[in-house]
Amino acid sequence: MTAFFFFSNGTAAGREEMSAQVRLRLLPSARCLFDEPIQVKVAGLRSKQVVTMRARSTDDKGVVFSSMATYRADGNGEINLERDPSLSGSFVGVEPMGLLWSMTADTLHKRFQKTNTLNPHVVKFSVHEEEGEMLAEVTNERFLIKEGISRAPVKEGNLRGVLFTPPGKGPFPAVLDLYTFGGGLSEKRASLLASRGFLVLTVSLYGHDDQPKNIKEIHLDYFEEAINFLRKQEKVGSKGVGIISLSKSGDLALSAASFLPNVEAVVWINGCSANVILPLYYKKKLILPALMFDPKKRIPTESGAIISKYAMHSPLEEENKATLVPIERAKGRFLFVASEDDLNWDSKAYMDEMVERLKHHGKDNFETLSYPGAGHYLEPPYGPYCPSSFHGVAGKPVLWGGEPTTHAAAEVHLWKKIQEFFRTHVSCDTAQAKAKL
Repeated sequence: MTAFFFFSNGTAAGREEMSAQVRLRLLPSARCLFDEPIQVKVAGLRSKQVVTMRARSTDDKGVVFSSMATYRADGNGEINLERDPSLSGSFVGVEPMGLLWSMTADTLHKRFQKTNTLNPHVVKFSVHEEEGEMLAEVTNERFLIKEGISRAPVKEGNLRGVLFTPPGKGPFPAVLDLYTFGGGLSEKRASLLASRGFLVLTVSLYGHDDQPKNIKEIHLDYFEEAINFLRKQEKVGSKGVGIISLSKSGDLALSAASFLPNVEAVVWINGCSANVILPLYYKKKLILPALMFDPKKRIPTESGAIISKYAMHSPLEEENKATLVPIERAKGRFLFVASEDDLNWDSKAYMDEMVERLKHHGKDNFETLSYPGAGHYLEPPYGPYCPSSFHGVAGKPVLWGGEPTTHAAAEVHLWKKIQEFFRTHVSCDTAQAKAKL
């Protein structure tokens, strides 16, 4: 389905020169999944006419995000964002999805929040005369959950989360999504992974539903409970599960792979190689003390946000080595992903340390991806790039790093790699699923 919206050119000269009206089209459809690219085309302009294109959206917290770019039509009065460069604005050059990822918040230090996966991310694209008058507008509905996917809240034992199950008999590979360490629950990445054929459980560690708002320690038993819950699902064909993480949850994913059975594959994105901030317990016994940070080493900036990259103590110092997660014990595979411009902490150094340690132990159960110019928050593609936002542990806004264009390209590349990695390394046995049925 192609959406067409028509507005007249608006000037007497324009009406005389053009028999057609200005048309703004989103191909192949104005309705798509959040992680799908679209082709943006404009027709019916004057030859070589310069116009401004805009995108605007409001997130689930009511924050308005917008972008703009200037384009010059070709000799036929047409613009194609896959072919034509932006001359100025939120980005420059040929960036087919630039109007989406370059959207910035109208309030400083706000991250795009999409908490309700059942409602689409609605973006209004528009074309304007240089003087500002609107020539055409179209609405893009970007869905976070594919039709037919089941979304079920989970409240079983200590577990608090949401389970996403694809339609059909399966079997499907199982993935545990530890989105990040922030309180509450994030469903966006989990619902999109389910839309790509994975059975996904996303869990909250604290701050959701009836969970405590603050915690002083973490218990690995919670993640063991989550893994066992996933493996019991009727449509799961995998003997074990995959785990995807980001930031602080990276070391939790490493710990799950190192201390618990049935973890076949871990995607570690911009995490640490040591257990950070809170001590980790298993069966009521301390298994990893916490690596801490020095608040005095945080760097203030004019925007009011801090750079925290240099504040963490080194896990390689003799007094901190006990905090290192013993990943050499893990039987599953790792995909380590590091952004080289991460300003939250030195993800690249942590990744390099883990690679050296695994090699030292004769292990080759890992793959690495390194993204120069990308920042801390690597998410599913085509959402607004986040330069800074409030950090719960720091208690103030932090800079996440990254150059927007490069960061957006990294998200597109990584999203495909994550799916390939899990499809390859999370076993999917039809007989296994039938036995459960």
